[in-house]
Amino acid sequence: MPDLPSRAVPPVAFLLMKAARWFDDACLTELERRGWPRLSPAQSFLFAHLGDDGASPAELARRLGQSRQATHHLVAGLVRLGLVVTADDPVRRGGRRVRLTDAGAALVRDAYAVLRSLEAELGAGPISRLRPQLVDLLACQGEAGHHGARAPG
Repeated sequence: MPDLPSRAVPPVAFLLMKAARWFDDACLTELERRGWPRLSPAQSFLFAHLGDDGASPAELARRLGQSRQATHHLVAGLVRLGLVVTADDPVRRGGRRVRLTDAGAALVRDAYAVLRSLEAELGAGPISRLRPQLVDLLACQGEAGHHGARAPG
């Protein structure tokens, strides 16, 4: 049997992934309770990479770290739900951009409210200490505020 690392002190990356999953699951469940369609974690993750001006499908695929085909599938599902639309890119001739619809923007606003309430449940002290540390960590990697990030879940 291989010698596995001790799980007594898990890596910070593991803890961050588990915490992100908890936030996403709790947010998506609450959004569904409020009448929004049930989104998958992958669909939720797409919103986090869709900036205020939208994004090209190729750029979304790069940001998501997946194939264009997989991204097209995610976008198509969100188009069917009326949360995003693909439109001509006003800057790039022949290009397309994925943008939020009014319903998608309302979902994002509702998701932010849900996430803020989840943070409040955890307590202002721990969150107020954690947020600047995460911002600093991401800034060191050139990721702070990256992509005009938003989160429905």
